[in-house]
Amino acid sequence: MVDWLAQEENQYLAYPPEDAVRLSTRARQLLGCRSSSTAGATRIENIARSVSGARMQLACEGPTWCLYSFDQSFRSRPPLSPSCPKEVIYMIEVIASTLASADAPLARFCDPHRTADGERRAQVALDRLRTLWFNTGTLCNLGCSNCYIESTPRNDRLVYLRASEVRCFLEEAESLGLPLQEVGFTGGEPFMNPHILDMLEESLGRGHTALVLTNAMRPMMKCADGLMALRSRFGVQHLTLRVSIDHFRRELHEEERGPRTWEPAMQGLRWLHDNDFDVRVAARRRWGDDEQAMRLGFERLLREQGVELDVADPECLVLFPEMDEAADTPEITSSCWEHLGVRPQDMMCASSRMVVKHRGAARPTVAACTLLPYDEEFDLGPTLAGALGDISLNHPHCSRFCVLGGGSCSP
Repeated sequence: MVDWLAQEENQYLAYPPEDAVRLSTRARQLLGCRSSSTAGATRIENIARSVSGARMQLACEGPTWCLYSFDQSFRSRPPLSPSCPKEVIYMIEVIASTLASADAPLARFCDPHRTADGERRAQVALDRLRTLWFNTGTLCNLGCSNCYIESTPRNDRLVYLRASEVRCFLEEAESLGLPLQEVGFTGGEPFMNPHILDMLEESLGRGHTALVLTNAMRPMMKCADGLMALRSRFGVQHLTLRVSIDHFRRELHEEERGPRTWEPAMQGLRWLHDNDFDVRVAARRRWGDDEQAMRLGFERLLREQGVELDVADPECLVLFPEMDEAADTPEITSSCWEHLGVRPQDMMCASSRMVVKHRGAARPTVAACTLLPYDEEFDLGPTLAGALGDISLNHPHCSRFCVLGGGSCSP
């Protein structure tokens, strides 16, 4: 027996897609069941809520059903504990029936077309593909405590891209006549990828500007000579490096990134500035500071470091809202744009896509958003041509980070 509701680290119950299709529409709506061609998933907190916190014990009878931790795609993550809960489909249906009789609210972010209240979900059309992101791989020299993509020195769920794969997508963008201006590289830590300099050369050589998100630590410094060569060949104005410094206070930065991470980041930041690179800074607002306090704090820090940066410019100092999938956030309906005074064409997915390569996959694929590389609902297929359609804002990050938070990974 496994008391899986008592295991707080387990967030999803994953099951085969053939079992997912057996659930009634009402059960899927009430409990937020999601499915794709490779897996189904029920968010455990929805089931836990439905039984008012009561514990359920389910029999383990085989490896077919698995509990996964903080994972929506279930593409390649090993299970925390093998389990095959007997008659779980029946159990979910019974819970759904009970909820329905009690007029329980539907789970949020379940239906890509309708919200839990039955309203039409907001969608975002691709206005123009301005930025094409490449996730160079999830491996990182750090293991930050709140990394949205769960990068660590051992997490290779997204494997290294190669320059030839980047070239294929850039060639496709050209063949489609897409108005691509900027090529972005994120990770993990992009400078962990042994092909990063070749990928940058491929992008810059085609006349695009390039943006690299980095922690500016040892992996970047190992590429110092290559970066200097790219700067000399293509010019300062075409290559931007955005350094992640979570807070202007050392102790808070290291609370997120770990001990002894502050000084190497400062050294890398100073090196970029002293060698005339176009350098920017990205910080986080997870500690509750207001925007003015953050900008003033960074102004003092950068002055102490001898780094000149216009902290009042939101492109030079980016302050990211927090991403917490478990936090309560409203769904965005088609009528919200006018009420909130927000334009759909200002959302990230109106002007960008991201290329990722999942571990074990034969080829890269295109994701709708840099924040959702693992969610198969936002996997748009292996080509840019197939990734140009509308995007339903069917994820908490769409609401909390983008629409309400005003966040964007692109300048």
